[in-house]
Amino acid sequence: MKHIIVTVTNDLSYDQRMIKTCNTLVNNGYRVTLIGRKLPNSIALANKKFKQVRLGLLFKKGKLFYVEYNITLFCYLLFASFDAICSVDMDSLLPGILSAKIKGKKVIYDAHEYFSEVPEVIERPMVQNVWRRLEKWCIPKVNAAYTVSKSIGDILAEKHNKPFGLVRNMPNYIESKNQNNENEGFILYQGALNVGRGIEEMIKAMHHVDAIFKIAGDGPIAKELRELVKQENLENKIEFLGFVEPAALKVLTKKAKIGVNLAQNLGLNYYYSLNNKFFDYVQAELPQLCINFPEFKRVNDEYNVAVLVDDLSTDNLSKEINKLLLSSSLYDIIKSNCSSAKLTLNWEKETPVLLNIYDTVLNG
Repeated sequence: MKHIIVTVTNDLSYDQRMIKTCNTLVNNGYRVTLIGRKLPNSIALANKKFKQVRLGLLFKKGKLFYVEYNITLFCYLLFASFDAICSVDMDSLLPGILSAKIKGKKVIYDAHEYFSEVPEVIERPMVQNVWRRLEKWCIPKVNAAYTVSKSIGDILAEKHNKPFGLVRNMPNYIESKNQNNENEGFILYQGALNVGRGIEEMIKAMHHVDAIFKIAGDGPIAKELRELVKQENLENKIEFLGFVEPAALKVLTKKAKIGVNLAQNLGLNYYYSLNNKFFDYVQAELPQLCINFPEFKRVNDEYNVAVLVDDLSTDNLSKEINKLLLSSSLYDIIKSNCSSAKLTLNWEKETPVLLNIYDTVLNG
């Protein structure tokens, strides 16, 4: 049984894409170890079909974190037995390549993001230059690579002369007969609370919307968002739920009336994103208000499962949300389209592509 070690820099409990990926690999005959890191607020790991390892690190963020993580991971991999390493994003790729080269093993690169174009990086030119140099050195050396959107894959493939497969971040299929159709009328945002996700704009738009806005997630700007809600006197309309376990999040999403998936154009990574919440809303048969970026437009042109917006002003967001809330015909059309689209836009349809990549590298 071939052993694959998968490496990420985050906590393992909430990473739905990696849980799906590892389960898929195990279900198809591979042995898998998923490596992440332990955080001060990490909850106990749930039992999985695959092994889970958390690295205990002294530093939690910044340059020293990345240095410590890469050294610690390299030492772990150097003494581990494996047939291939799947390095997720650039921040875990270097130790994967170095250890695999020493041991004569394979490396697969899973690019969840266009790493040198994330907002936290492009704001610091010197830091961005470091990541660009790492991309230039590392990516051509991997045995296979894949990413989450066609646009990002095309850019990386051309830049580094390396083919990139496309494995979109979709949820597992949920049969409609198993859907809980108890609609509670609230608007939902799910995901990380980061700069540029349109959450501040949605909060302000709630002055003109007769509904509750629930925010499921946590992140660097959580404190600022809570302060904004107080400043705007919107405590009676906005609820912060913090991190929600994946199973509970699915139940919550089914009960929502509208999902929101907004972002500002803070670099190519955001602009060409195709995030999991877009497909989570579709699978829950939940109409959504979504930013009109190329990858979302590409999918929506085919399936019409969202209302796309270019303008994130308070007036426009409240106007578009109210259209969905108050126009039963528009809402019902989009909801019906979600019901049809979910048959195709699910993890089960992405699985053959994923397995072909791993089978080709390990058994080809």
